[in-house]
Parts: sequence; C-alpha cells; structure tokens
Amino acid sequence: MDADRTPPHPPSETARWHTHDLSLHPDRVVKRFRRAEGPGPYERERRALTLLGAHAPGVAPVLLSARDPVGAAGPPALVMSRLPGAPLRGSPLGERQLNAWARAVRTVHTALPPAEPARLPLRHGHQSDTVRRVRAWYATTPDRSLAPAVRRAVRAGMEWLDGGTGPGAPDAPPGIPPDVPAVFGAGDGNSANYLWDGHRVRVVDFEESGRSDRAYELAEIVEHVSAWVPRPFDTAAFLRRFPLTPAESARLRHCRILLALVWLFLLAHDDPAHPRNPPGAAERQAQRLRRRLAAGSPAIRPR
Repeated sequence: MDADRTPPHPPSETARWHTHDLSLHPDRVVKRFRRAEGPGPYERERRALTLLGAHAPGVAPVLLSARDPVGAAGPPALVMSRLPGAPLRGSPLGERQLNAWARAVRTVHTALPPAEPARLPLRHGHQSDTVRRVRAWYATTPDRSLAPAVRRAVRAGMEWLDGGTGPGAPDAPPGIPPDVPAVFGAGDGNSANYLWDGHRVRVVDFEESGRSDRAYELAEIVEHVSAWVPRPFDTAAFLRRFPLTPAESARLRHCRILLALVWLFLLAHDDPAHPRNPPGAAERQAQRLRRRLAAGSPAIRPR
C-alpha cells in the first residue's frame, strides 16, 4: 500500500516511482533498505522471495544473496535476479495483460501449501493497522487544510468507519475473518510492481508481504492510485477474473471503501512543492470514495 514503495526495474519506467537505493545490473538488482525503517521491510521481502522461489519459481525474482542487517556494515540489502518486462502502470491493458496479471496474482495467493499462510505474520498494513492509521490521520488533520469536497468525503468516510464500532471503541484482535481463507499477500497494490514481458506477468516488491486474504489484496490493487494514474485500467474486468465466495465478495466491498479512504488522505497530503500526482487528484479521489460509499456497504469492523 505504501505510496513510496515501488518496484526496482526497469529504471526507464520506474525511476519516478521508487525511492529505494537500487543498483541495476544486466542480470541482477541490488536493493538497499533504509535502516530507519528497521528490519521489517528487509525481512518480509527476504522471506517472500525465499518462499516464492521454493513454491512458485518464476513468478518473482530469484533471491541471490542477502546481507543480514544485524551488525552488518552499511544498510541491509538483497541481491535478486533482474526480471524482464515493463511495469503495467501507465500501459494500456487489454485482455492478454489482464489475464496474465490475474494469473500472477493467483499464483502468489496460492503459492504456499494450504496450511502455511496461517503460520506467517500478518502482512504490514493489514486492516487493523490501516484503521488505526486512518484514525490517527483524521485526528491530526485540520479541516481547514482540506478542500471542501475532500473534507466532506473524509467526514463521510469516517462516519462509515466508525459506524461498526463506535467512536473510540477498541479494535478487534488483528487477523483474518474466520469465514475468509488466508492467502499469501504481496502487500502492495501498485501496478508498477507487476512486469509484463509480452507473455506473462511477474511480481516485484514484497516489503509489505505476509498473511492476508484475497479480498484485502484485491482491494489494494483496484483502489491503489495506480489504478487510474496516469492511465486507468478496467478494475471491474480485472476483478471478474477472481471467483470469490459470498463472504469474500462482501469483504471486498468493505475493504475497497477503507482503502479508498486511505488514498484520499494520502492524496490530500501530497506535497504541493513536490507533487507525486496530477493536480486535482485528491478531488477525484473524493469522488471515488463517494462512489464506493454509495454502493451501500455497511461499516467495517477493524481487525
């Protein structure tokens, strides 16, 4: 979900989207992590590449070596194979690309043996983390700092969010709802993290990865700002490629509202001196959130 985290290559396409220290070589990528972030992103990506290399080879880079951040000189780093292809973000996506993208996402979700996802830590930024972050943003965002349309949409989103638990009620224990199966989640919906080589899609960037569920991961993709900036793709057509259970379908509607609200806050706080998105993006996101709310989803309980 993190707006600042994007895939390492190819550099001609993604230089404006990533902020990590990346060294690009013809056959490998060296990814260095910020020490200030702690070991979490490094450990999550290292674990993901190890698991996917064992259970779904070819869908992600091959982990070539890892520098242990504990006591090592310099920042923690991973050396991985360099994958062919260009990011989906900003490209016209037809049936072939959508089919290949959905196939790659399903491969990640189902890569591990059925009992394995439940043994993993929850992915970073899962529902309870996100709910807490949204409430913290709301508590520290003066109304006067928001454009009127954005302010109204934020208030509507917060009313929806608080409708399930009441203001200030404690969060439910973190986890996956019992009627929704756990999957391995990549954890970042940025379409720049998916590389199309003309035949298949592969996945990069697993810093947020871990135990998740299909509804939350799909909401991450279709509500990420890259779903419409710089070029929209057909999110409904993408979602039709994932047969969901009734419980997952209901949860998807809830998660889309929650993540649309997240992106409204992120876009409303875009630095005007160094904007990452086009003018009017926050106002457009306010409209997107309104459409999600108009679908009539009940409030979501944080988990």
